[in-house]
Amino acid sequence: MNTAGDGLDLIPFRGVRYVPERVGSLAAVTSPPYDVVVRPDGLLHLESADPYNIVRLILPQATSPQSRNEQAAATLDRWLTEGVLAADPAPALYVYEQRSGDMLQRGLIGALRLSDASEGVVLPHEDVMPHVVEDRAGLMRTTEANFEPLLLTYRGNGNATGATAVIERTVRRAPLLTTTTEDGYSHRLWSITDPAEQRQVRADLAAHQALIADGHHRWATYLRLRTEHPSPTPWDYGLVLLVDTARYPLRVRAIHRLLHRLPIEQALATARVSFRVRDVAGPLDQALEALAEAAAHGNAFLLTGADDTYHLLDRPDAALLDRTIPTDRPEAWRTLDATVLHSTLLGHVWGIPEDSPADIAYIHDTAATVEKARRDGGTAVLMHPVREEVVRELARQGVTMPRKSTSFGPKPATGLVLRTLTDD
Repeated sequence: MNTAGDGLDLIPFRGVRYVPERVGSLAAVTSPPYDVVVRPDGLLHLESADPYNIVRLILPQATSPQSRNEQAAATLDRWLTEGVLAADPAPALYVYEQRSGDMLQRGLIGALRLSDASEGVVLPHEDVMPHVVEDRAGLMRTTEANFEPLLLTYRGNGNATGATAVIERTVRRAPLLTTTTEDGYSHRLWSITDPAEQRQVRADLAAHQALIADGHHRWATYLRLRTEHPSPTPWDYGLVLLVDTARYPLRVRAIHRLLHRLPIEQALATARVSFRVRDVAGPLDQALEALAEAAAHGNAFLLTGADDTYHLLDRPDAALLDRTIPTDRPEAWRTLDATVLHSTLLGHVWGIPEDSPADIAYIHDTAATVEKARRDGGTAVLMHPVREEVVRELARQGVTMPRKSTSFGPKPATGLVLRTLTDD
């Protein structure tokens, strides 16, 4: 039996899943993670895809936080009562596969024992925004459910042993479900209900630590809610997807910024004092190539707004960086693009608070960021991704990156398997 602090402790749970006969299609009821849904356009698209789309639970629409959360809880109860959602008959771990072209990712979905960062079992690498944690906590507290598995990674030996051996045996069986979402990814899910296989997985994972690849705010929410429910309770665990990146490497992409109230002309005028600013040719893919080339030699950012042109910022003034970037962190942290953006550009050059939703939005999709800047008249700041080894090494040192620094993927689709804490 694992105890907290020994290593990863992944246990089975009774997954709650859509009943296929009650919905139009499994693809039509799934959603990207809540923070990837581009609002309002993406939200409306998902709501209209199927009346039972999971977005009605993860992003309920009402006039106040309390009414939104109560609406989600009522919707969940109704869908369970009507048989739209149903719990699996036995506690299980779930093998989850995503595939698109030559991209193949497999991992294990289960309930992971929660641990503080100081225990060195689950390593965060980004800071969180308190208002987002408060929002997610209200939803989870009211619905008593984990709707979305966090994406966590660990490093196995790359061979088909331990948990990986169980995964490889499992995928030779018929899956519980198969669907293809509109982004072209196929998704398959299997259950592991054999106690011996569950023990094999648990014993193997107990020797590993994990990096939070996606879901820092939801992990912080899990930890907050654990303090509200004295142990032992189901709140000691949270829903996660664990992927061995030695066997199934993830892709690391950037998360971009949309500065709602900063026109592009003002952004460029104030940045020219301390950065080199150059116009680069579109279309978007070509402009991103210019960003990648500049980022290979130092900090670089690609800006665009309503004027339908792209502007490359690079070669920041060294004296300004010395004045604006904290010196109590490793060099790898001090030279991150996200560090320079938040400490120097946002904090000093543009004077924009990073935790103000009225001023800044964090958007995963590059084209969507550009489109919203074109339409709304703000400034899109496009970022170049950080390498996974940099993220992992900083996390091992206990150093958190600026919030929303990375986007690991592919992310698990929301809606394929849920966890209700009242039934766990």
